[in-house]
Amino acid sequence: MISAEKQKQLMLRLGRLGVGEEDLTEKFIAGAGPGGQKINKTASRVYLKHEASGIEVQCQAGRSQSFNRYQARLLLCERLEKINRQRKLEQQRLRARERYRKRRRSKAQKKRLQATKTQRSEKKQRRKSVREE
Repeated sequence: MISAEKQKQLMLRLGRLGVGEEDLTEKFIAGAGPGGQKINKTASRVYLKHEASGIEVQCQAGRSQSFNRYQARLLLCERLEKINRQRKLEQQRLRARERYRKRRRSKAQKKRLQATKTQRSEKKQRRKSVREE
């Protein structure tokens, strides 16, 4: 049995992620695997789908349907948080990349860059065909 406090914490966590019960599709499926006849007859496996993100979760952690419902929602929260973390890290990486690209170059760097460009230009000039006059 899941305590009321844990249920409340889970609902708050789902709320912070912007997930409401109306956003979830929930199905109960007959279990499978070890456990014998009892697990194969009862619909204790929980299938959750978050419609907005398309994330699907199945949970058969225990024999109790209510425990599996709780665990499935926890798993959904973890996956959504992971996606949000990855999205945030990607945005930070892009900002840092842009910041690096726009940085001011030192005089030495500018001088080296100009020398490389001049060298490349001279190499291309030498590749041109020779004209006879």
